[in-house]
Formats: sequence, C-alpha cells, structure tokens
Amino acid sequence: MDAEASRSIASHLRGALGACRDALAHLPRLALDIALPTLCVSCREPVDGEGVCAACWARLSFIERPYCPRLGIPFVYDPGPDMLSMEAIASPPAYQRARAAVRYDDVARTLVHALKYQDRTDLAPAMGCWMARAGGELLAGADMLVPVPLHWRRAWRRRYNQSGALARVIERQSGVKVRGDVLRRVRATEQQIGLSRAQRATNVQGAFQVSPDRQAEIQGRRLVLIDDVLTSGATLDACARALLRAKAAQVDVLVFARVVEIR
Repeated sequence: MDAEASRSIASHLRGALGACRDALAHLPRLALDIALPTLCVSCREPVDGEGVCAACWARLSFIERPYCPRLGIPFVYDPGPDMLSMEAIASPPAYQRARAAVRYDDVARTLVHALKYQDRTDLAPAMGCWMARAGGELLAGADMLVPVPLHWRRAWRRRYNQSGALARVIERQSGVKVRGDVLRRVRATEQQIGLSRAQRATNVQGAFQVSPDRQAEIQGRRLVLIDDVLTSGATLDACARALLRAKAAQVDVLVFARVVEIR
C-alpha cells in the first residue's frame, strides 16, 4: 500500500472517529430531550428547541421606530425626527441614550425571571441577540460593554450575573468587549420591586463605584451599560453617574425589556 493510500485511509478513520465522538457527546442531551421534552418557558407547551414557542414569540412586543431618540420609549405615532418624549424632557437621565429590545409584558417578564431566578442561562443567547439588534446604533460607536454588577453576596447566592450573561452574547454579536470588572456594587441594596420611583432612586444612591484600578481604562471612552430590565431607570442612572464621575465620555444603556406606560 503506498503512502498516499495510507494517508487517505487514516483521514477517513479520523473523520469516522470524530463523528462517533460528536454523536456520543450529544447522547446525554438526546436522552434528556426524550425523557423531558423542552417546554416553552412562558406557556409550558412542548417546543422544538429552547426558549419560547412560536405563539409566545409572536406575543413579544418588539420595540421598533418611531421611538424617543433619548430614552427609546416607543411613540404611538411618528412625531417627526428628533422629537423627545415627555419623560426625556421632564427628567433627563445621566445616561445619553437607552434602547430596549421588547416591552416588559407578560412573556418578557417570564423570560427575565427565568433567566434571573431559575438558572435558565440557555435563554441568554436569544435575548442577547435581540438586544444587539435593538442597540445597533449604540454598539456601533461603543468602546466597552459594562454589565450592571451584583453585590458580592447576591452574586454568591445566584452564582451568576444575568446582565453579564447577556453582555457576553452581545460581545459575540458586536465585537465590543465586555469589562465586568470596571463597575462594582459597593453597597447591598433592597430589591427594587415594590418601591416607588423616589424610593428606588434613594435605594441605589451611592451603591456603585468604578474600581480604582480601572478608572484610567474608561476615561474618554464611550460605554454601554447592559441590564435585563429598565423600570424607573434608577439603577442604570446611578451606574451611569458613577461612570461619568470617573470621566467616561458617554454612557448609553441597552436592556432586554423596558416598562412602557400605557397612555
């Protein structure tokens, strides 16, 4: 047998062995899928794949133009270019712009809670991709992604930061690097759920700080804060103020869902 034939046989054997390894690697997941069919995280109906079924996906309210160029709040009708929402005029935040993929409705709430409290990190790829699409104009000029940090005690209990999981997906989609060590939550805060707007602002006041050894890295840079939900904006505003005090040039905000008041 000549050398070329030997190399051909060896190549085919390596290919066959590789295929066998791939098949064996997927056997546990296949067995699990047979024993426990994947269910839609929202309606609990069987779904082909992960996340939400087609019916629940159709119920997600994606935010499209026209919206406020400052806060990303959708308008009922198109008021013309550069028209700000009443919220942006009455109480402009520290951050420059905010964008969200979807409205915070029932399906979005279920997705967020599953990612945040039920270890459903498998939802992060789809949610992060939708965020990258919604925040394209922010990401185009950004130098860095900064996930909203958890306090170390909450991070220890939860074992992961949902904002960091979303940021890593957006990093892969956009090429903008994640820096999870830039911003720290230096004070434990109460859960924001159930607090008024004023109470939320007081709750997070002074809770965030730029790591002293990272300040030089953000000076003059355009940063995008990443979080799962924008409700009153108090947490993101507090984060933006901390980054701006450390001489960041601009801070924008990108979230999966935002609360939109019905008028």
